[in-house]
Amino acid sequence: MKNAVCLFVILLLMFSTALLAYLHFFAGEDQDLSGEWAAQLAMREQAAVTALDWLQEIEGVSVSLEDMMSSMQNLTVQVSLTMEQTERGAGTFHCAIQADSYEACRQAAYEAFAEVFRALLGERLHMAGYEGGTDQEAVEALVAESFGMSTVSYLMAYGPALLPSLEELQEQYEGSGTYEADGDSLIRRFEEDGVVITREEHYIRKDACLILTREAASEDTGAFFDGYPVVYLRLTQQNRG
Repeated sequence: MKNAVCLFVILLLMFSTALLAYLHFFAGEDQDLSGEWAAQLAMREQAAVTALDWLQEIEGVSVSLEDMMSSMQNLTVQVSLTMEQTERGAGTFHCAIQADSYEACRQAAYEAFAEVFRALLGERLHMAGYEGGTDQEAVEALVAESFGMSTVSYLMAYGPALLPSLEELQEQYEGSGTYEADGDSLIRRFEEDGVVITREEHYIRKDACLILTREAASEDTGAFFDGYPVVYLRLTQQNRG
């Protein structure tokens, strides 16, 4: 499982590097970042690996990373970024996590998790000689009878945390302040309660696409979810919502 995860991460990094290199050489130099932007933070990989690690504790059954990945589709959390240029290459910004998209993503992740869990539990019951039904509905009824709650509720309460908490994401992304676009660097100054925190990121602007990459001074944590790169798309009347 670890080898499969490492291979997946390496391939993902290779793809991201190739994309960023292409955009770096062919992107325009438009420093006017004004507008409403939205990014979709991918949560699928972290949710799948976390769920897989927990499910493998069920003795006598097996599930692969590919199984978990295929069961968890479209797990994203939306980040909204509004930027207003007040002078050339500078202006104000406001960034926020969309709480409703976080809750929808979390719910979808646990529903997919529950489906795999029920299938494995049914398989384990069959191996143990259980003569009752072991399909999804039958296992769901057994879970409700045993724990007094649905499988999804049980996993949310007693299973692993499939996503970073909303508070963690808000701490990482949310804030307001001023910005400066200098060359390929975007300097954002987050201002809150009289405290200013400066964050310098590399950025690539290509038409309606804005890509923020890791700060030059920061180190790669090696985590599945480290926040970079973040791809923002400019909102229009057609893609709004």
